[in-house]
Amino acid sequence: MTVAFFPSDMNAPLRTRTRFAPSPTGFIHLGNIRSALYPWAFARSTGGDFILRIEDTDLERSSQAAVDVIIEGMAWLGLDHDEGPFYQMQRMDRYKAVLAEMVASGHVYLCYMSMAELDALRERQTAAKEKPRYDGTWRPAPGKVLPAIPEGVQPVLRFKNPQGGSVVWDDKVKGRIEISNDELDDLVIARPDGTPTYNFCVVVDDMDMDITHVIRGDDHVNNTPRQINIFKALGKEPPVYAHLPTVLNEQGEKMSKRNGAKPVTQYRDEGYLPDAMVNYLARLGWSHGDDEIFSRSQFIEWFNLDHLGKSAAQFDEAKLRWVNAQHIKITADDVLANLVAANLQKRAIATDERLPRICALFKDRCDTTLALADWAAVFYAEAQPLPADIAQHVTDAVKPALALLADKLAICTWDKASIAAVIKEVLTVCGLKMPHLAMPVRVLVVGNTHTPSLDAVLELFNREKVISRLKTA
Repeated sequence: MTVAFFPSDMNAPLRTRTRFAPSPTGFIHLGNIRSALYPWAFARSTGGDFILRIEDTDLERSSQAAVDVIIEGMAWLGLDHDEGPFYQMQRMDRYKAVLAEMVASGHVYLCYMSMAELDALRERQTAAKEKPRYDGTWRPAPGKVLPAIPEGVQPVLRFKNPQGGSVVWDDKVKGRIEISNDELDDLVIARPDGTPTYNFCVVVDDMDMDITHVIRGDDHVNNTPRQINIFKALGKEPPVYAHLPTVLNEQGEKMSKRNGAKPVTQYRDEGYLPDAMVNYLARLGWSHGDDEIFSRSQFIEWFNLDHLGKSAAQFDEAKLRWVNAQHIKITADDVLANLVAANLQKRAIATDERLPRICALFKDRCDTTLALADWAAVFYAEAQPLPADIAQHVTDAVKPALALLADKLAICTWDKASIAAVIKEVLTVCGLKMPHLAMPVRVLVVGNTHTPSLDAVLELFNREKVISRLKTA
C-alpha cells in the first residue's frame, strides 16, 4: 500500500505551528541557526507559533551549557519562541505510554536479535551484495512461528513498517518524493533499556505539539518516510515538510564544527548586527527578487516557502561584512552608540554624550561595530600615531602653520563652521593647500591619516585636547 501525503489534500489548520529542534551537543553555528530562522519567519509571517524543542536524548554529548548557548544565540538574533523550550528527556513517560499503545495495537513488536546476530546478518548481506538491513526475524505475521526467546537478551522494540507500496510526500523545497517501503526495514524505536529513539520521539513531539510545518535540513530526508509511517500508524496526518539544502563553508564543505564553523555568538562579539545577520542568513537559501538589503519586518512580510532555494548555499564572510556595513549605515546613531559604549567599556574606556554624533560621523566607514568602536576610542583615549606618519607629515615646514592653527582654535567658537573658517584662514596666511595642513592635523589629533572632513572631526574633540596635541609638533 502506498502512503501518500500531499498537504494540498488536507484541510489546512487555522494556525501555523513550526518548530526548531536542535541537539545540545555543542555550540550553534550559522548552518544550524538558518534551520531556526526559516520556521521562525514562517510562523511570524502567517501569524502562527514558533516552538523551541531541545532534543537532548544523547546523554553523553548533551549539556546544559550547550542549551544556554542555543538560547543565547537565538535571543541575540531576535528569534523569539512562543512555547518552550521543551526537553525530550522530560517527556519519557509520554513516549513510553505511546510505545505501550503501539505494542497493544500491533504496530510495534519485541525483537530479541542480539547485536552480534545483527552484525553477522549484515556481514552476510554485504558479502552477497545486498543492502544491509534487519530481515524481520522477529516480526509477527499470521501463521509465522517466531524463534524461541533467548535467555539473557533484552529485546528492542521495532516498528512494523508497512510492506509494499511507497511513502510519497510533496516537499516544499524538493517537490514530490517517493520512497519504496521495501527500502525501509523495521526501525528500532526503543532500545533494550526502554529508551525511545530519535525518529519515534520526533513524531510524538510533533504530534503532541500540533506542528503543522517541519522546516529542517535535508540531512533529515531519509528520516521522513519512517516518520510519516509512524504518524499514519498513530492515526495522525503528518505535517508539511520542507527540507533545506546544506549550507557550505567558504571551502565548499558542509558547514560544521569540524570544518571550522564559528559559534553564532562569536559574530555578535565581532561586531555584527543581529538584523544584518538575519538579512544575510535569509539570503542563504531564500530570495525575494533581487532584494539584497532588507529589514526584519520586510523579511517577515515577504517570507514564504515558495521561494526557498533548491541548491546548497555557500557562506561568504566578505558578503556578510558588506551586508553588515549596509545595516550599520541605516541603524540609528543612539543604537550604535550603545553597542560601541559596551565595547569600549570592555577596554576600560568611558564615553560621554558625544558618542552618538561620533557614530554618525564614522558609521559610513565601518563594516562592524568593532571598527566603529576603534574610531570612537580615539576621542576618549590618547592618539597613537605611527612614527612613519609623523616623519612623513609633521615636517618642519608645516610646524608654523600647526602652531598658528592651535592659537586660532583656542579662541574661536567651537562648532564646525567656525573651525572650518579658522582652517581656511590658516591655509591662506601660510600659503598652504588643504592636504598639507589636514594630514599632519589628522596624524597628531586622531593618530590616523584617513578621517572624514577635518572640521567635523575636530568639532567632536575636546578643544583643549586638540590644542594640546597640535602643540606636540
